[in-house]
Amino acid sequence: QVQLVESGGGLVQAGGSLRLSCAVSRSIFSINTIGWYRQAPGKQRELVARISITGSTNNADSVKGRFTITRDNAKNMVYLQMNSLRPEDTAVYYCNKYVNSLDWGQGTQVTVSS
Repeated sequence: QVQLVESGGGLVQAGGSLRLSCAVSRSIFSINTIGWYRQAPGKQRELVARISITGSTNNADSVKGRFTITRDNAKNMVYLQMNSLRPEDTAVYYCNKYVNSLDWGQGTQVTVSS
């Protein structure tokens, strides 16, 4: 059973930064595209950013220019650098495969105060 463990969340003021980490319990060389997702209270989970095995990235319009997704295949890690955070970025953040998702991890809470 592959496990996804997200970390790095916290409470930050608007305009601040956080770096989220996702540890995958097996090699991610075989995972073509991995994404970061978020779910705010009362809302559906949404894709924030994704990255392919070649390093090609795609961000949601709401985070373009502020969030950067990276992956370290040798360490089985995926990261999300979040800058210029806004209150509307408040959510639980998860990582997962972009296609044929694995069981979801517990996520990491990000809270941005105004």
